[in-house]
Amino acid sequence: MSINSHPDLLVGLDNYDDSAVYQLSEDLAIVQSLDFFTPIVDDPYTFGQITAANALSDIYAMGATPKTALNIVAFPIETMDKSILKDILQGGISKVEEAGAVLAGGHSVKDDELKYGLSVTGIVHPQKMISNKGAQPGDFLVLTKALGTGIVATALKRKLAPADQIDAMVKSMVQLNKGASEAAVKYQVHAMTDVTGYGLVGHLLEMLRASEVNAQIFTDKLPILPGTIEWIKQKVVPGGLKTNYKFFRPFLDIASGLDDTLVSVVVDAQTSGGLLMSATPKDAESIIEHLQAQGDDQCRIVGEISDRSPNPKVTLI
Repeated sequence: MSINSHPDLLVGLDNYDDSAVYQLSEDLAIVQSLDFFTPIVDDPYTFGQITAANALSDIYAMGATPKTALNIVAFPIETMDKSILKDILQGGISKVEEAGAVLAGGHSVKDDELKYGLSVTGIVHPQKMISNKGAQPGDFLVLTKALGTGIVATALKRKLAPADQIDAMVKSMVQLNKGASEAAVKYQVHAMTDVTGYGLVGHLLEMLRASEVNAQIFTDKLPILPGTIEWIKQKVVPGGLKTNYKFFRPFLDIASGLDDTLVSVVVDAQTSGGLLMSATPKDAESIIEHLQAQGDDQCRIVGEISDRSPNPKVTLI
């Protein structure tokens, strides 16, 4: 039996979706995901918040509601003060509670390198689940958070980023994708994913391959975190950006004369990024209006699904 062959496994590994979805009954399915990583900021509490928001995002990307979470901890107990771990866990709990979910336990191991994350379980009606498959030609692409977390975080690690840039990055990363997910469900988007380690282009390509369509990205419409462009120009970029560019370059058509810095932005590896939605132009506009009314000023229409193709590409214009 292959990992995807069970009839009740609605979403498995086939299209590299954000979470697994398993149907329990006619009107109930569970949605499960797991994510953890090493610190991206110095403050333990903030690191816990970012990590939890990132893990919860996989559930929101399916149009589901998080219900329970389990901590995953690797901690150098003999060399690092336990108060750091306490602060990390408290940061994580704060976001789990904000999501309306319950922290139900977890597991820890001794490790030389600190790591933290969550395994999250949510619920969704099987017929209302949103996957990364289903984007339609003519759809607009909505992105709900600004890009550049990988680049600004690299500047932070090198002690170059000023406080205002750090604050903007952190504010974006700790923001839950709850409101964006609820808007996607309300306006019945055709396909959705969240933007994390593979960058905007990488996660969009997963959507395009699952849907067998091409897309254009309007680079002049992208929401971009403060400082991102200047750090690219100074070659302050993470290794993940370079890896993503090398891997995804064959699937990119880049308009002549396009600023190279914008190419770097769309392949930057994100942490706790926004949701990327494919919806009709009318629904896309409604989603933007809905989120802006809630005070979300980062959401944008950033592209369009162009036509059908068995070998999808992304055109940057």
